[in-house]
Amino acid sequence: MIKIAACAGFIILGIVINTGGVGDRGYLGAKFWNDPGAFQNGFNGFAGVFVIAAFSFGGTEMVGLAAAESANPRKAIPTASKQVFWRIAFFYIVNLFIVGLILPADDKRLLGSSGANTKASPFVLAIEDAGIQVLPSIMNAVITVAVISVANSCTFGSTRTMQALAEQGMAPKFLAYIDKQGRPLWCVLIQLVFGLLAYVGLAADGPTVFNWLLAISGLSYFFVWGSICATHIRFRYAWQAQGFTLEQIPYRPGLGIWGSWIGLGLNVLCLIATFYSSLYVRQPCEFLTPSSRANSLCSRIPSLPPMPRCSSCRTSLRPSS
Repeated sequence: MIKIAACAGFIILGIVINTGGVGDRGYLGAKFWNDPGAFQNGFNGFAGVFVIAAFSFGGTEMVGLAAAESANPRKAIPTASKQVFWRIAFFYIVNLFIVGLILPADDKRLLGSSGANTKASPFVLAIEDAGIQVLPSIMNAVITVAVISVANSCTFGSTRTMQALAEQGMAPKFLAYIDKQGRPLWCVLIQLVFGLLAYVGLAADGPTVFNWLLAISGLSYFFVWGSICATHIRFRYAWQAQGFTLEQIPYRPGLGIWGSWIGLGLNVLCLIATFYSSLYVRQPCEFLTPSSRANSLCSRIPSLPPMPRCSSCRTSLRPSS
C-alpha cells in the first residue's frame, strides 16, 4: 500500500508541478521533451537503456508464480495475469512519463549516483526542483521500503524456483527439502549467500561491480521473458498435437499464441539492440572512456551462455507419441 500511495501521490504532484502549481518554474508542459529532448544520443541512447529498463520491470512475472501457490490457482492465475498489464501501465509507464515532463534528461545530477544511491533518483530530484521541503526525504524512505519489498519478492521467487527444479530432478535433491512450516531452508540459505555479493559494492571498484551485476540481472530478464513466451508457444502446439481444444484451457491470453510470438520477437530484438549499442557507441560522452566502453560491452557477455539453454523448453514440451 505504501508503494501504491507513493505512485499515485507522485502522479498527482507531477501534474501539479508540470502545470506550474508548485515552484517558480511556471508551466512546463512538454518543454523538456523539446529541449533537451525526450530521446538522447539517437538509437544508441534509446537501446542503451534497455538493460536498466529490463532490470526495473523485472519481477512482474512472479505474479503468476505466487498465484500458482494460492488456494484456487484456476481462479487466481487469470486474475493475477490480467492485473500485470495495469500494474505496469500505472506503476511504471505513467510515473516515468510524468517524471520525464518535469525533469530534463540531461540533468547532470542524474549521473551523480554511486551504486544504489537514492539521492540521484529522478523522482527525488524532480521534487527538490519544485522547492518542496521534507517530501524528498519521504520519497527516499519510500524507495528504501520498495527495495526491501523487492528483496522479499526475489527471495520468494528464487527459493521456490530452486525447490521446484529439485523436485523435478533438475537440481540437487537436497534443495527439495521443506520444513514443517513449508520453508525451503536450503534454498533460502543459498539465496542469502548470493545476497552477500551486495557488500562488494563497498569496495573501491564498487560502482563497476554494481554495473556488472545490474547488466547481468537486466539481461537475464530478457531470457526469462523470452523463455516464458517460447514455453507458451510450445505448450499450445503440444496441446493441439494431443487432440485437445482451446476451450479446455482454463485461462487463455487475449492475444493468444500470436502475443507470445510478438513477445519472443521483441525480447530477441532488445538483446540485439543492447549488444549493438555496446559495440557501436557513436555519441561522444565525457563520462564514457575507452575503458568504460570495454566494460559496457564485456558486462553484457556473461549473459550469453544461457541462450542455448532456452532451447531446452523445445525438448521438454515436445508432445509424446
